[in-house]
Amino acid sequence: MRQQESADVDEVFRVETHGIDPIPDAERHGSAKDLFWLWFGSNLTFTYVINGALAVAFGLSFWQATAVVVISGLSFFAISAAGLSGIRTGTATLVISRAAFGVRGNFPAGVLNWVVSIGYTIVNTVVGTLALEVFLAEVGLGGGTAVRALALTVTLALTFAVAMWGHATVQFAERWMAYVLAAGFGVLLLFVLPGADTSAPAAAPGLSGWSLAFVVMLAGPFSYLPMPADYTRYLPRTTSLKSITWMGALGGFVSSVALGVAGVAAATQTDMTDAVAGAESLLPGWFQPLFLALVLGGSVTNSIITLYSSSLNLQVLGIPWSRARAIVISAAVTAAGSLAALFLTDFTTSLLSFLSLLIIVFAPWGGVFLADMLLRRCHYDAEALHSGSEGAYWYRSGYHPAGLAALLAGLTFSALTCDSALWTGPLVAPLGGADLTLLGAVVSGLTYWALARRVPSYAPVA
Repeated sequence: MRQQESADVDEVFRVETHGIDPIPDAERHGSAKDLFWLWFGSNLTFTYVINGALAVAFGLSFWQATAVVVISGLSFFAISAAGLSGIRTGTATLVISRAAFGVRGNFPAGVLNWVVSIGYTIVNTVVGTLALEVFLAEVGLGGGTAVRALALTVTLALTFAVAMWGHATVQFAERWMAYVLAAGFGVLLLFVLPGADTSAPAAAPGLSGWSLAFVVMLAGPFSYLPMPADYTRYLPRTTSLKSITWMGALGGFVSSVALGVAGVAAATQTDMTDAVAGAESLLPGWFQPLFLALVLGGSVTNSIITLYSSSLNLQVLGIPWSRARAIVISAAVTAAGSLAALFLTDFTTSLLSFLSLLIIVFAPWGGVFLADMLLRRCHYDAEALHSGSEGAYWYRSGYHPAGLAALLAGLTFSALTCDSALWTGPLVAPLGGADLTLLGAVVSGLTYWALARRVPSYAPVA
């Protein structure tokens, strides 16, 4: 018995044995401060620089784009608050969402979330690989296929090793990498901000420019909605909502806003079509190799948490393997997708277009999940979440009609108002080119509130 207890301890550089099974109270540990470093470190990614630059490309001025960046950063308060469900149940977000959609009704979102997690991991891996390839070329290793393959191998190894060890190692790595990345990106801000052009643009951006800027900036935080409980499930049950909300939100807000503003400032000074090359052109020669290392590091910190959550996701989908074994599947698909993205030039563009389209699904999904959490006040029957047809969340043949109807309402609204490379909704033109996809979360949330608030299906705290 003692050996089993020892094996289940969540320790740094020790393979985590738990997956989506509930974490016993005796094994809970840590504090809300851990969430600050997790969300701060994982969002020190160059993606936010690219997003900030895109806001300017949509016609916004420096101050207008900065306002979009700041307002979008506030969404981390909702993302972080969703983590309380993990404290109450000791399990992953996509297990908890069975309460809103039913055990079977939750399955399609689980599949799509896994696809999104792997997709973003591939994108970050490619960005990190290209930065490392340039770095290796600058230090004298030359270029070509062999160097690119080496850069990809290193990037994947850094990501996989940490995610494979599990929860404690993920938190440890995010904290210590955050120290280094924060210092480096702080220097980047010192070089980029002073030269920003803060004058007003020649023409107003219009509703289309504003809406597209918000969609780009909010897509990142929204993609985290199926993850918060994955990183709070080890915290003691007594951890307060206020503390986890503020710590996690501040972490995500500070890093995403700082890098978003850096992207805005850079875009007012240089061509950011190739964002890495554009930002690098604004930096002194001695800092450019360090900048490339920052891009690599930020890509890895973000990929770590998406790859880790993808292994829990596979268990939710019924893969009968441990978390550590399941992550091998995600890592293999990530490696294959990264190879395609790096050696098939059209793949990256197609992948990004596909991921942007999936906001049609995840904005409404997030609206239902958050509405359900508020209705329950985060009170769940933790055992029933894992009980299948014998539990309270089986509803009608495994489907929750209120949750699925609300999801459908949100999906319909988002599809009608989406303006992406792969799909343009019929209401976009009448709305003056505005993309209102994200409001699908509001539509689905309000619909769920109306349909489910009188249903006596809310279980007491387990």
